[in-house]
Amino acid sequence: MSDSFPRQYDKIILDKVDSTNAHAARVASKLNRPTWILGLKQTDGRARRGRKWLNSEGNFAATLVLFAQEAPETLALRSFVASLALFETLRLITGRPNLFSLKWPNDVLLKGGKMAGILLETLSLGVDKNALAIGVGVNLIAAPDASQIEPNAAPSISLFATTGIKITPEQFLNYFAKCYATREAEFVRHGFRPIRKAWLDHAARLGESITARLPNCEISGRFDTIDEKGHLVLKTAQGKEVIAAADVFF
Repeated sequence: MSDSFPRQYDKIILDKVDSTNAHAARVASKLNRPTWILGLKQTDGRARRGRKWLNSEGNFAATLVLFAQEAPETLALRSFVASLALFETLRLITGRPNLFSLKWPNDVLLKGGKMAGILLETLSLGVDKNALAIGVGVNLIAAPDASQIEPNAAPSISLFATTGIKITPEQFLNYFAKCYATREAEFVRHGFRPIRKAWLDHAARLGESITARLPNCEISGRFDTIDEKGHLVLKTAQGKEVIAAADVFF
């Protein structure tokens, strides 16, 4: 695959930014087409559930502003589109797909360690008009120290430290944007079914025992599948549990 940028998307490259998602919120109303915003240095990155995304210079921090006018539950499925596109990007760059897997709901693992995360946010553009910000962080060069990671979470890991492959954020964006554009077009034409199937083909711990941590409890069971809404389906001693949102631990 060529690393040329997809023609139907624009890109903005910033030397320094607080958060690419925050910048997306500031400029979305002025954009005319789907646009990638890449921050070469991000000082205040955000992760899911209000956590910080720790980002070293040389790592990948970008946000796609997407003007998709769909129901919130459909927009939320873009996390699977993005994580699958990330997997495919890393397969292209390394030629070693067996190193990578996908962790529900939207992390990419390298040899079992977390190397990428995704954050979706809705951007208000006025009355009855919104955009979707898909924030993506990838540890290309360095990973946070173990002391900065939540207890029992997967260890953080970087592409360079594990594989010896070095790629710049700009080069990575060119590959990733093209992979994303292909999967986005498929999602728009055919819905979630082919995305779901491809995602499950690379899912971490499918068929194994995992634990889902919800705000008020933990549920452990066998990871059976994800359903047509992207919800996690566990088989437990008490029966089937369908979980819309949680943190997963192995």
